[in-house]
Amino acid sequence: MTKNICVLVSGGGTNLQALIDAEKRGELGSGKITCVIASKADAYALERAKNNGIKTRTLIRKDYSDIASYSKAMRDILLDEKADLVVYAGFMTILDENVCDAFPNKMINVHPALIPSFCGKGFYGLHVHEAALAKGVKVSGATVHFVTAECDAGPIILQKAVEVKNGDTPESLQKRIMENAEWKILPKAVQLFCDGKITVKDGVTIIAE
Repeated sequence: MTKNICVLVSGGGTNLQALIDAEKRGELGSGKITCVIASKADAYALERAKNNGIKTRTLIRKDYSDIASYSKAMRDILLDEKADLVVYAGFMTILDENVCDAFPNKMINVHPALIPSFCGKGFYGLHVHEAALAKGVKVSGATVHFVTAECDAGPIILQKAVEVKNGDTPESLQKRIMENAEWKILPKAVQLFCDGKITVKDGVTIIAE
């Protein structure tokens, strides 16, 4: 059974590209990217999808007065697209329980730090790496986790550590974490999900060998 993967994007779509490349290599298990949904009309990720023959839709955040109405609209689109898995790939809007309750343990996000460090509200993009460098951590990395209504708090699926080097800037650390961690563990987590290898018990994931 092929699993329909809907990818949510807001920007350039580098993580989306990593997923597209993984699918082309046959590394998403039974998963197939069937739709890319953007919160901004000018997101370059939409071009990446179109260039690879993937259906695109836009759901513009500023067209909605609040998160609740936006979340309901997103839920309806995801149900319409028959999403088996929803992947946040640089998606900058926190959706509420309207979506999370409709897709329990079926939505995953990649965060550019080792949760529970440098996560939660306000920790996105370069802010994460600025905070990590300000704290002087020697390793950072990326985490793939299930999405819940609480920001960055869902069960952790995979993590990968990346060394912080002397002289790192937020930009250089961001690039190293993307290339060495995010682009590797996000497709891997999708593959594990699509192959039915992940179970969640008491808020903790168990990954079948």
